[in-house]
Parts: sequence; C-alpha cells; structure tokens
Amino acid sequence: MIKKLKRIAKDLLAIPAVRKAYELANRGVLTAAGTTRLGATLYSIPGFGTFNREQFAVLSGRRAYYENLRRSRSSHVELRRNIHRLEKGILMRPRRDAFAKDYILETVDFYRTALRRGPQDPVMDASEMTWAHDVLAEYFAVVTVADPVVDRARAVFTSLEHSTTDGTVKPYVHGDIPQSDVTYEQLAALSMQRRSVRWFLDKPVERELLDKALLVGRQSPTACNRLPYEYLVFDDPAMVERVAGIPFGAAGYAHQIPTLIVVKGRLDSYFSPRDRHVIYIDAALASMGFMYALETLGLSSSVINWPDFEPLEAKMAKTLGLAPYERVIMLIAVGYADPTGLVAFSQKKDLDVLRSFNSLES
Repeated sequence: MIKKLKRIAKDLLAIPAVRKAYELANRGVLTAAGTTRLGATLYSIPGFGTFNREQFAVLSGRRAYYENLRRSRSSHVELRRNIHRLEKGILMRPRRDAFAKDYILETVDFYRTALRRGPQDPVMDASEMTWAHDVLAEYFAVVTVADPVVDRARAVFTSLEHSTTDGTVKPYVHGDIPQSDVTYEQLAALSMQRRSVRWFLDKPVERELLDKALLVGRQSPTACNRLPYEYLVFDDPAMVERVAGIPFGAAGYAHQIPTLIVVKGRLDSYFSPRDRHVIYIDAALASMGFMYALETLGLSSSVINWPDFEPLEAKMAKTLGLAPYERVIMLIAVGYADPTGLVAFSQKKDLDVLRSFNSLES
C-alpha cells in the first residue's frame, strides 16, 4: 500500500501544474516554520516522526548513562570526564590553591567503584585506570592547602589498593612532546593524495593495518576524553555486502568493497542533552585521522554518507543490533585502490569563501 501511494505521488508530481503547486505550498510552509521558534514548534507537531528517533536516542542514552553507573564495564565515561577535568585544573595558569572541590569526592568515588568492579570485568581498560590513578595522585600532590572536602577525598584515595604505576600518565610540559619530522608540505601532499576511492582491488585488508590506523585516529581531540564512538569492522564478504547495501551512497560499488567500517556513536556517554552532538564531532575528528593514516599504509577509503532517514535507520539498527542510544555516524569503505579506477575531482571552495577574520555582528 505504501509503495503504491508513493508511486501515485511520484506520478502526480511529474505533472508540471501539480509540481508547481507543491513547490509553492512547500515554500510557504518552510517560510512560516523556519522564521520563528514558534513556527518551528507548530511544524514539529505534524512532523513529529522526523526527529523522534534522535530524541528517543538522546533520552535512552541519558537513561543508560545512569544505569551504567551501577554496572561493571570495560570503560567508565563518567570517570574519564572527571579525570580530564582534573587535568585541566592542574595545567591551569595560574593554578588555584584548591580546585575541583565540587566534584573531587565524586571523582574518587567513581575511581573506587571502577577499582572494585574491575576483577569482574576481564576486558576492563587498564590504561584508563592507570591514567585515573596518576592524575588523582598528581591532584593530591599539588593541592596542599587544608580543605575539608579535599582532605576527605584524599583520605578515601589513600585507603584504596591501587595497581602499581610509574606515575607518569599525567599532565606534562609541552616541551617534552616528541617532535615528528612531518613538514607542512608533506602533510599537504598527504591531504591531496587522500581521495575518495570507490574501486578497489580484490585483495583483503590486513586487520593489523586497520588497528595501526585506528591508533592514529584515537589521538584526535575528544570532549573530556570520553571517545564516545566505536568502529564496527566487517571484512567477511557476505557481511560487507549486506551492510553496504543499506545506505544509498554505496549504490553501484558496494559489491566490491573489501572492508567496511561502521562508525557508531554512543549517546550513553552523556548525562545531559546538551552534549547530544558530540558523538558526531568526536567521531568525525577521529575518522579523518584514521583515513589519513590509512593512506600512509597503502590503503584507500571513501566515506559513505549516512543521512538521518528513518527507513534506513531502522534497517541498519536491526541489522547491527544497535541499542536505541547508539547512532550510526558514517560508513567507511576501505581497501587497496584499483589504480585504473577513476576518482572524482571534487573541487574545493576557495579559501576566501570558507574563511573570514574577526567577523562579528556590530
């Protein structure tokens, strides 16, 4: 029935007079809805389904965030957030004598809970716990003034049984960062080398190369160091074809993609809807670094666009078994480029078009 109605609508829109009337009505509705917040609110009533999946994902993510606080997990986003906040306080200039008093007790409690549940989870992120310990230890080393809140937190932290660390996973001076030999010219050349490749050789992609590229990608900046994304890698041909056949953007070349990656964002990393867009920002930053790294390893890639289109969202969620708070950010095709395949020129905007200086409303 739905397909029949769509076909009828398509046939009607092929009639010039009907098409013109539709366009006029559409512009009128968008003018009314897109001019004021009130208009947008009224428009959202009949258009409820357009944004409902995202709203459900955000609310489901917030619910899962609080439920996760009571669960054993491999990674603890609440601890990661607070430890990074401590790092920023430690490196601040000038540094306050006592800082983080509004969340230091909470942070130590998060750390204590993670320590106690660690033995129940064989895949707990040991590097995360080392980082948390060393930053907390540094915090209590630099905050030496007497303060009842800090003293209570210090007492709890001191009483815990920690794993042995060398105490180096904490803020350090910029001058100690090892400098690479990569020049601007080399980086610019790499950016020109990386083209969106859609035609690949019939050759499998080594998993260890993907892991090496992911190590680069994960170094990308991320809000409060939460890394709210995961990379779902498919290199089984049948699975690749199944997943690659879902998005519109892979039509015509999905059948010969050697490896397909679904970049997934996790909205259960946040307790507030204010952060609902961070999964897209952080995952995109990491994915660009990942794709540049692939180029250095002889691999090529292309991003498969993932529009927020309800039928495809539902199909992908069912195929991958996604939780309501897990959102697909993008898909990335990876493989060895066919040297005879064409790539799009993709002329970029002129610099003066996409950049401005000191532009403020007067």
